[in-house]
Amino acid sequence: MARQNCFLYFAYGSNLLTERIHINNPSAKKVNIGKLKDFRLDFNYFSQRWQGSAATIVEDPGNHLYGVLWEIANEDMANLDMQEGVHQGIYKALEVDVEVLNGEMVRARSYQIIRPLEDDRRPSSVYMNVILNGAKENGLPEEYIKFLENIEHNGYDGKVDVNLDLKKHVNAE
Repeated sequence: MARQNCFLYFAYGSNLLTERIHINNPSAKKVNIGKLKDFRLDFNYFSQRWQGSAATIVEDPGNHLYGVLWEIANEDMANLDMQEGVHQGIYKALEVDVEVLNGEMVRARSYQIIRPLEDDRRPSSVYMNVILNGAKENGLPEEYIKFLENIEHNGYDGKVDVNLDLKKHVNAE
């Protein structure tokens, strides 16, 4: 499915938002919405960048989550790994099989946190707004958006270490 010299990336967290993924990966182009079966969305590892726990995927037979498949130039893979903290041992890259809208299965790169579980695993309000806006922007299923809206956050909605205009990504509550 990916063109030559490109790879597919399955995003499920802040990289759902086009503006966010383009900060470090300007070549990213949305190719589809994907469903990752036998995994669930979770939050773990306190992120200084986001002032709350970061999103991850956890193996969970019978469960699933949705995300966006981005096609990214191979030369941007190092940027994506750096953004995800692979070099710091925060996330590891893994290959996952993702079901696209027509039912076809495609292989994509994704990331999973490898740090130990935190006591407070709630994401920040800022981070959840970025995830929600990306999910809405890219047309993830309505029931999945409702699921995301019901994730408890830690209430932090201040400054974060991400080069985004966060004011335009605040959801009206």
